[in-house]
Amino acid sequence: MSLPVDIKNDVLRLTKEGGIKQIRFLYCDNGGIIRGKSCGWQSLSDRMHGGIGLTVAMQAMNALDELQMIEGVGAVGEVRLTPDPRTFKILPYSPRAAQMLCDMLTLDGMPWELCPRSFLRRIVEQGRSEFGLTILAAFEPEWSLARRGLDGSYTAIDDSLCFSTIGMTTQAAMIDELLGAFEAQNLKVELYHPELGHGQQELSISPARALEAADNQIIYRETVRAVAWNHGLFASFAPKPFINQAGNGNHVHLSAWTGDQGDQNLFYDPSDPYSLSQTGYYFIGGILEHLAALVALTCPSVNSYRRLQPKTWSSAYTCYGPDNREAAVRIASTLKGKESSSINLEIKASDNSNNPYLALGGIIAAGLDGVRRKLHPGEKLKVIVDPATIPEEERLERGIKALPSSLGQALDNLEKDEILLDALGGKLAKTYIAVRRSEEKSYAARTTDYELNSHFYKY
Repeated sequence: MSLPVDIKNDVLRLTKEGGIKQIRFLYCDNGGIIRGKSCGWQSLSDRMHGGIGLTVAMQAMNALDELQMIEGVGAVGEVRLTPDPRTFKILPYSPRAAQMLCDMLTLDGMPWELCPRSFLRRIVEQGRSEFGLTILAAFEPEWSLARRGLDGSYTAIDDSLCFSTIGMTTQAAMIDELLGAFEAQNLKVELYHPELGHGQQELSISPARALEAADNQIIYRETVRAVAWNHGLFASFAPKPFINQAGNGNHVHLSAWTGDQGDQNLFYDPSDPYSLSQTGYYFIGGILEHLAALVALTCPSVNSYRRLQPKTWSSAYTCYGPDNREAAVRIASTLKGKESSSINLEIKASDNSNNPYLALGGIIAAGLDGVRRKLHPGEKLKVIVDPATIPEEERLERGIKALPSSLGQALDNLEKDEILLDALGGKLAKTYIAVRRSEEKSYAARTTDYELNSHFYKY
């Protein structure tokens, strides 16, 4: 991957002027873990050109650091972590450090087939070339603040109620610093509030083009955890950090636009009761068609399925609805005066244990299949009540199906979904499924307490 000279020179200049001592080269693996290596400032120019070596085995490592035996992804072989200079950030929480997000390239400089970032870029290009779509997206993470005891257990920072100003007050210092850290990294904050769970927070940032949106989710997780740490706190992005509290979702907002400049929102139709176009409905149809398999990418941890339950506002059924927060896909109501630009879909069945490149790429691939096949979801799948309150017989008649209740079931569905498997590519699909299967097996042999504690600070 060749780098624009002017951008590369800007990175080198900012590094020198900022007194940066190390630059982190980051990636997200098949287990949803953010990992990376660093180089010193003196070798940055060479490393931006040639990358940092990474054993291919790391894409076969699960979230317990258990290496899976997968042909061609073991002790022999290396790729290069090659940074995208457009993602360069000086870290406000570690001012002598900077970071860039990386593609995994082969030794001859080609995208490696197991690179999640390259996968998303390929799916985005497919939507552009086939339908002329530019995808805008935003992740909407929830996370929990806690303290850790000497015994290794975690305790929520407060017992604030949902949207309570008490929660705003108790966390004011940390949130103020967090807002400044986001601003320093050019992430625009849209909304913030304390959420339902004890110590739970929600802070959303502005949408961006798909690849940048996934990059932003990595930057977001890194920033929240680091700022919390500097305040003596632990920020958990686990789907279910506390067994008796609300889980942490990571809803995905998505819209499709014409042209590279995003000239027209193709999801907007003022004649529709919900302002959604046929293209938007087709996107919903594709997502619902593949959702039982898609959750293996969007809700991919063992812990995910403690959250993905009925009556928990996490979406547990294959249905959609206008502003229905129990539906898997919500048609979000528009903002006054910005109707055409604000119409979007919210995918609820998603959490922070996912790799955002794989999750968003899978969502887009499913939506594109809906557009390609004109899969309108129809009236039967439209729900304007909590789907759990609909009698089971009626749900079955309408085709409203329960989502998988375990990671194993989701992976079974993924293995049968030819569209998603083809989108991922054979080797990435095989390796990803093997990694997530191994996590299911490992946690099945351990206690619930171990599972909760183990997931708490990984994501």
